[in-house]
Amino acid sequence: MTGLLIAANLGVFAWELWLGIGVGDKQLAGFVTEHALVAKRLIGNVGDGQQWLTVLSHMFLHGGVAHVLGNMWFLWIFGGNVEDRLGPVKYLLFYLLAGTAAAVAQVIVDPGTMVPMVGASGAISGVLGAYLILFPTAWVLALVPWIVPVLPVPAVLFLVLWFAFQMWSGLGALAAGLDGGVAWWAHAGGFVAGAAMIWWAKGAGWVRKK
Repeated sequence: MTGLLIAANLGVFAWELWLGIGVGDKQLAGFVTEHALVAKRLIGNVGDGQQWLTVLSHMFLHGGVAHVLGNMWFLWIFGGNVEDRLGPVKYLLFYLLAGTAAAVAQVIVDPGTMVPMVGASGAISGVLGAYLILFPTAWVLALVPWIVPVLPVPAVLFLVLWFAFQMWSGLGALAAGLDGGVAWWAHAGGFVAGAAMIWWAKGAGWVRKK
């Protein structure tokens, strides 16, 4: 399922590239505007089913090559192990619920923005939260700026620092009154939702043994 999610994201991004290059920037902008999540538009049209569909569709849109490749790299590293413990069907449900929770967190924090929100980051943040609960003693290879290109670090250290950075950046964005940019609160909200859901799933016996 992790591979299928990566393929779906890359496929949609390829379609975005085609719209931008083969058809025209206006068509691409229209496509993104229609399927991205826009907080003010969603809140102002709560009875519009099309707007609620953007809560899911925005997870498969990306704003550039670095955006999609970075997200897919994180999903590839962390997603497979979480999927192994949940099974493909439960994992897909978990992924979509985490992405939804992430979107809700961002909308709550910035309900008046008209900036389109796109990307799988919120759902993948949920995967990171689940990984922290399921594999607290694991090690991962991480890029560590200013030290060495790649360094093995404890997953718990990497993930806790990653979450702290999202929170710090989100608080900084609020303090500066920034509208748009990186959806820091979607990242933080997705992470917390993922950790909470997998904690509950373990208690319910939905998580496979090691």
